[in-house]
Parts: sequence; structure tokens; C-alpha cells
Amino acid sequence: MPTEQQEPTRRRRGRWRLAAGGAAALGMVVALSVTGIADRTHSANALEDALGGEQLRIMAPAEPGGGWDQTSRAVQTALGEIVGRTEVYNVGGAGGTIGLPQFVRHTGEANNLMVTGAIMVGAILTNGSEATLDDVDMLARLTTEYLVIAVPADSPIQTMEDLADAMSDDVGSVSIAGGSAGGVEQVLTGLLAQAVGADPREASYVAHSGGGEALTTMLSGRATAGISGISELAPYIQDGSMRALAVSSPERVEILPDVPTLRESGLDVELQNWRGIAAPEGLTDDERAALIGMLDEMRESAAWRQILDDRGWEDAYLTGPELTEFLATDQETTAQILEQIGLVK
Repeated sequence: MPTEQQEPTRRRRGRWRLAAGGAAALGMVVALSVTGIADRTHSANALEDALGGEQLRIMAPAEPGGGWDQTSRAVQTALGEIVGRTEVYNVGGAGGTIGLPQFVRHTGEANNLMVTGAIMVGAILTNGSEATLDDVDMLARLTTEYLVIAVPADSPIQTMEDLADAMSDDVGSVSIAGGSAGGVEQVLTGLLAQAVGADPREASYVAHSGGGEALTTMLSGRATAGISGISELAPYIQDGSMRALAVSSPERVEILPDVPTLRESGLDVELQNWRGIAAPEGLTDDERAALIGMLDEMRESAAWRQILDDRGWEDAYLTGPELTEFLATDQETTAQILEQIGLVK
């Protein structure tokens, strides 16, 4: 047993060992922190080199107000602390197939990006576009979003069942407004017609060059109903301007919890829209890696997570070989559906 004189020495040695252990742990934390700072600095330098001193520009290949425009400006906001000021510009029309040929001319320009997605996949097929997504370098899938079918607040149609009955009686007399020809809104229109036993080729779809124009038609009552992304119509549903009939999701969505799914309404239909971001072809491996690193950082940011929550978008981030496989499958599936509902031969 230690004497009273030895005990303080043991305690001091114990304290020293604790202090040494604490210093070692602190050293590890400092080392990890320095490593993290170094990694971020390296990433920032790589991105700066990739951009070559040029401002980042993002094309929204649609008119203002729609999903691609919203996505472009959301990316612009979320990248604010990563790259500083970013320019968003709109080139609308034909489901992105007017903007796409202009974008592919920016070969090798890492400071030019374009938002794209499922609508462009369909529009390329229905419009016979010479430029395709094979002509760009897809960097990432960012989000997915389901669609909502809605009518003006003063419409006599109260439920999805009412709209389905009207389509079953005379599908051509039920006009449905949405985005570009061949996009997911028109695909959903065809699937709804098919689900009620009507000929999808006879469905009356009113195409628009952008979500803003489509919204004007929906609110005015010039179409029987409208289809758009949930984030685009949710504000008008929530303020009472429009009445939601159903959503195209497998389950009810948090942003519109009182709105039934199509399956709840007796229609075996589910459809999802996706949006992503592309660069021009001709980038170096380092430039491409720097841009994907930038998007990786954006995806983890608090600003981006808040945008997803506010918009009701699903985080569907995907890069690399998995993205390539997804795109190939989506293009094949879209072509089959468009042929099935008579939009392409």
C-alpha cells in the first residue's frame, strides 16, 4: 500500500498520463481538422482551375417559372458559398430541345452547366431532336419529384374519380394542361387515359413551353385540369387557388398530406420526374472531377437540404456508373411508354 507521501505522486503521475492522453487526442483532432481544411482548400483550388477564372453559368432550358427554372435557381442559391455568384439564364421551348443544341456548342467549357431531366428525355424522342443527352456529359441526378393533378378552385370537378369518369366518357373533351410535348405531364395524361379504358392517343393535352405558361392556363380555367410538379402547384393549392385531385406518388406526400394518390383513387398509375445537371462534352478528367466535387459539396450543404425540404423534392443524388446505368434504363423505359401511348412510333 502506498504511504501518504507516495499517494500524491501517484495522483500527479495519473494526472500527467491523463493530460498526455488528452494532448494526444487533441493532436488527433487538430490533425483531422487541418486535413479537412487542406482537402477543402485542394477542392477549391481544383474548382478554380476548372473554371479558369470564368463565372459559372447555368442554362435552364425552359421559360421562367417551371421546374427546370426553379432547379437552376436553387442550385445557384446553394452554390453561393462554394463558387460565389452564378448566372442563370433561360432558353425555353420544346421540352428543352431548343436549348440543348445551343448548349452542346460549349464543348470543353467547364463553366457552363445545364439543368435537364426526364422531360428532356421524352421531348428528344417526340421532337426528333438531332441533339440528345448522348451529346452532353451528365454529371449528376439531383432530385426526383412526383406530379399533382389539379383543377381551378371553382371547377365542378371535385375528385380524381370525377375527372376519371369524364375521361372515360369522352377522353377528347377533357383538356389537360401541362409542360412541353413529350414531357412527363403528357406521359401521365396518356397513362391516365389508358387507366380509365380510353385510347391514350385521343387524350387532349395542351402543351406549353414552360411551367409559367402552363400555370396561367390552369388558373384561368381554359383547360379542364392541369398536371405539374408538386413544388410548382403546391403554393396555389395551399392558398386555395387550385384544388388538388391526386398525386402520382406511391404514398401521400408530406407537403400535400390530404391529397390522395392515384392508386387510392382507383387508378393503377405511378410516375416520377427527375432532374439533374450536365456539362458540355470535352472536359478533362480533372475538370469533371472538380465539378462533381462541387456538386458533392452542394448536396451536403445546409442550404441545399433546406431547399429540398421547402420544395418537397426528394434527394436522388447519383453520379458515376450508377448514373450512366440509370439514364440508359430511363431512356429505354420512356421510349416504350411513349410508343405505348401513341406519342412516338
